[in-house]
Amino acid sequence: MSLSMYQASIPVFIKNLNNLSAILKKAEEHALAKKIEPEIFVNARLAPDMFPLSRQVQIATDGAKGCAARLAGVEVPSYPDTEKTFAELQARIAKTIEFVKAFTPKQIDGSEERKVTLKLRDQEVTFLGQPYLLSFVLPNLYFHITTAYAILRHNGVDLGKRDYIGGLDKIA
Repeated sequence: MSLSMYQASIPVFIKNLNNLSAILKKAEEHALAKKIEPEIFVNARLAPDMFPLSRQVQIATDGAKGCAARLAGVEVPSYPDTEKTFAELQARIAKTIEFVKAFTPKQIDGSEERKVTLKLRDQEVTFLGQPYLLSFVLPNLYFHITTAYAILRHNGVDLGKRDYIGGLDKIA
């Protein structure tokens, strides 16, 4: 049985964004328990030249909503990057999940050959749908969620591999 573009995108986005939300919840609980200002985590970075946690979440959500919209051939919604609290980051994740949940297999399947053009920094890059999803969007999604996890773990939040992967019952 072949894997459809819908199966390789929408459920993957939803699962990983839900895991990111759970990781942020644990971080907020940790901050409260240890009496650490939550903004310290929201603004934390792994290195001075890397984006902070807030931006990692913004990029992960932008990737998921942008990919779903582009594969379906619809307008990509614009979210302002103004989140400064865990509550605002959670709201952004929830809004993104609701957006991608609205897509049906009929809208996404068959998009393997759809041309997707992105403006990346100072150039335009054109992909076909399947390489866009598999070689650009998914690696970027995993990178930014992994970086968010690493920022929080580095700052003492008790996270493990199971937090990143999510419950095994959600895989099957």
